Amino acid sequence: MTIGNFDGVHRGHQAILARVYQQSVARDLAPTVMTFEPHPRAYFAQRGRRPELIPTQISSLRDKIWSLAQHRIQQVVVARFNRRLADMSATDFIEKFLVRGLNTRWLLVGEDFRYGHQRSGDIDLLRRSGRAFGFEVETIGDVADEHGHRISSSEVRTALAVGNLERAEHLLGHTYSISGHVVHGLKLGRTLGYPTLNIRVPLQCAARSGVYVVRAHGLAERPIDGVASLGVRPTVAQAGRVMLEAHLLDCDVNAYGKLTRIEFLKYLRDEEKFPDLPTMIAAIGNDAHRARDYFALHGL
Repeated sequence: MTIGNFDGVHRGHQAILARVYQQSVARDLAPTVMTFEPHPRAYFAQRGRRPELIPTQISSLRDKIWSLAQHRIQQVVVARFNRRLADMSATDFIEKFLVRGLNTRWLLVGEDFRYGHQRSGDIDLLRRSGRAFGFEVETIGDVADEHGHRISSSEVRTALAVGNLERAEHLLGHTYSISGHVVHGLKLGRTLGYPTLNIRVPLQCAARSGVYVVRAHGLAERPIDGVASLGVRPTVAQAGRVMLEAHLLDCDVNAYGKLTRIEFLKYLRDEEKFPDLPTMIAAIGNDAHRARDYFALHGL
């Protein structure tokens, strides 16, 4: 087992997951991840009434679990991070979760892993508990890329915040994507000639608001090319929540209620508030044209 937030499941996380899987095979145990919802930093920011300290979210819980499964994790334990967990002593955390709850036999954590009330638990306590309860503890240091730069969720968030999809892909080991069920929207795009798929995203979505070249997966046998806007739709909505609206190029599918994964390929421009609908329609047309140029150049 390993413990962590695993937001984004980047290449550093993937090295940890590979080690967990390797040991699970050698020991004939279930490869397991324990993670938290919400992010502990988000919980403490809310508790301290400091919403500006809430970290942005790279992946939803669904996307996180999907990614963990892609790396051969068979069991995911999602612990609700609330006052009870935040105030739990380090010894209680070990005994309630690791020993009685999960019957842990082998544990991999980062060298700076802390746990329990006021982060009082350390690696030394874990090792002593392991000897007492019959589990082995292994630690792992930071994982760096080929240039020696540390790979972390914070680095991924920084790349997404500025629309640097190439850097995000380098850190993640794959293109960035968001999955979700297609929901009913204002139906405005259909009347403008640009029907869209509307998908809810995490409230603190790490990706920069703006317009992207995208592909939609899961709606047809092959991915469908498109262009998407991520943001609060300032021209047509007031104080709205962040939504992802994807327009599929040369394709009309009935996708309501279906689960799709939107793959982000290129950042085109910032989100804008237009003075009127004709100006917005012209901008959308230009975005679609630029997306077509992208796919003409890159193909599948």
